[in-house]
Amino acid sequence: MTDPGEVRASDAEREAVVEQLRVASVDGRLTLVELTDRTEAAYTASTHAELAMLVQDLPASGAVPVSPVHQEGPTRKRRWFVGVMGDSKRRGTWRIDQELGAVAVMGDVVLDLREAEVRTNMVDIMAVSVMGDVKIIVPDGVNVDLDGMAIMGDKRVDVLEAAPGTNAPVIRVHAYAIMGDVKVIGDSKAQPLRRGLAAWREQWRQLHGDEWHSMRRQLRDADRSMRRALRRGY
Repeated sequence: MTDPGEVRASDAEREAVVEQLRVASVDGRLTLVELTDRTEAAYTASTHAELAMLVQDLPASGAVPVSPVHQEGPTRKRRWFVGVMGDSKRRGTWRIDQELGAVAVMGDVVLDLREAEVRTNMVDIMAVSVMGDVKIIVPDGVNVDLDGMAIMGDKRVDVLEAAPGTNAPVIRVHAYAIMGDVKVIGDSKAQPLRRGLAAWREQWRQLHGDEWHSMRRQLRDADRSMRRALRRGY
């Protein structure tokens, strides 16, 4: 007898969970690091139980989405962060619902996207550095698309990106550096967050482990009862 929770997951079921996670992120239910962590976990999940754990706190697939409070037309202006002979830093919890811009002129701009609520399907950033430094921090496991130019400066990506062919979050950066730097770096090169993938899994087990084991026992008991009833001819 096979435990229902231990049934092997298919590629289609993994992709369905990844899409459910993406929709939840756009609805503001997941931060970028949570979306990235759970997406990675979905692609490495081997059973239904592991997939269920990733979406147990999210609305069921096909649920009616919550309407946004307001909409401001088809496009919104780019949100700018500017450091001119000074610093501009955005960290912690914040919302990304439009394209971003970063300008560093003899100063520094830091955009930490990891704990941001990303309400768009892709993060688009225009980064300009003139004798300054623009640093964009992302979770390892995203896909980074970097283009632009550097004159007597540097533009580079130092991120452990997702495996090819996976539907991971996308960060698109248009970089223009003149005697300055534009860098996109991942968790492994930045100050780590307290809540990584392993910590999230452990936290979930602590909060829901008893509930999950109870549910699995109930499923096993129900399956046994049904099999006994069939054997008795009911």
